[in-house]
Amino acid sequence: MSASVSRSILSFAIGSALILSACGESTSTTSGPGLEPTPTPDTSFNQKALLENIADNIITPTFAQFESVSAAQIQAVDTYCKMEAMASQGNATSEQVTALRNEAKTAWRNTMNVWQQAELMKVGPLADNDGLLRNKIYSWPVVSSCSVDFEVVNFRAGEVNGQPYNIANRTPSRRGLAALEYLLFNEQLNHSCTTSTQPDNWDNQTDEYRKVARCEFAVEVARDINNSSKELNTAWNGADGFANTLKSAGSAGNQFSTELEAINRISDGMFYIDTFTKDGKLATPLGLLANNCGSQVCPEVVESVYAHHSTTHIENNLLAFQKLLTGDAGIGFTNYLIDVGDQSTADTMSTNVQLAIDGMQAYQASLAETLVNDENQVTTTHADIKKVTDQLKVDFITSLSLELPATSAGDND
Repeated sequence: MSASVSRSILSFAIGSALILSACGESTSTTSGPGLEPTPTPDTSFNQKALLENIADNIITPTFAQFESVSAAQIQAVDTYCKMEAMASQGNATSEQVTALRNEAKTAWRNTMNVWQQAELMKVGPLADNDGLLRNKIYSWPVVSSCSVDFEVVNFRAGEVNGQPYNIANRTPSRRGLAALEYLLFNEQLNHSCTTSTQPDNWDNQTDEYRKVARCEFAVEVARDINNSSKELNTAWNGADGFANTLKSAGSAGNQFSTELEAINRISDGMFYIDTFTKDGKLATPLGLLANNCGSQVCPEVVESVYAHHSTTHIENNLLAFQKLLTGDAGIGFTNYLIDVGDQSTADTMSTNVQLAIDGMQAYQASLAETLVNDENQVTTTHADIKKVTDQLKVDFITSLSLELPATSAGDND
């Protein structure tokens, strides 16, 4: 089965899994949209200080860093592509091409490392319009290598259906970091499409032609990612940006009638660690949730199937969650939990997040390889993260009088 088909099936499985129970797992809560939340606790905790610290010292630097590394990524990919073009004309060696391609791959990893932390900050511009901006940057789990193959041909032709080619008008699965991973890390030059609709005459082109065509589109994709990063920072940091909206929550005319409501939007983003990290990135390839291998261990459906960077993706998800939970060097959710009298949840969640991070840093091979050679290690990782998410969905939500996000309401996992 091709990567395109298998990952399309995976996306369906994950989409279903976000609201369904996992095998044999059971915790529950009655909080959620449409349900009465726990009454606001009697506390003098400075909610505004929490919002300011998270907005100014955690989310803003992350988004700014993403714009910076995505700009560096353009340069690295463009330099590699120029060398690929020179090699196609006999003016560069394969060793020179490989060296610059490796630098482009490193730039992708650097960009993705920052993005995987931003994934936990899906609030405001990243949540608006059903997450459209987020998906343009990184559409996983909705990915399609076959669609990217078509985009390479479209970009080379300079048009789509008789109209000038414009990547900004293309759907998320044809662009973004997932597409760039395929273009930089996939060694197979033939297209990956298995349906009757396939890129015309692509497999009959020379290797040199296909390498140059792919790298030229890779440059366009890298530019598009950086443009999206600029859009994100403008929407976040502008005079009317969402950062100011969060920090002025509860004031007249603000979309958040209370500071607690704004805090709830931040906690909603933190649930990425449950629905995507625990379920999509671990439970699905482990076979604890349905996958296209028949609900058994399935290395081919890991997140980063070409770059083999899945463990680092998960580590960065956890690091971002830890920053939001503890406030990093400032006021975070643990301070809030302690203030309302739940020192136990603050301490246990902090300990368990660090335990999960330590576990990820102990991996000696890719997630796909580890699934094959040491399934127990991956099972342990899933269990470590589940300890965190179990408390997130019950003790954390209850003590802070928050509501579950819509994707988790009624989820008994």
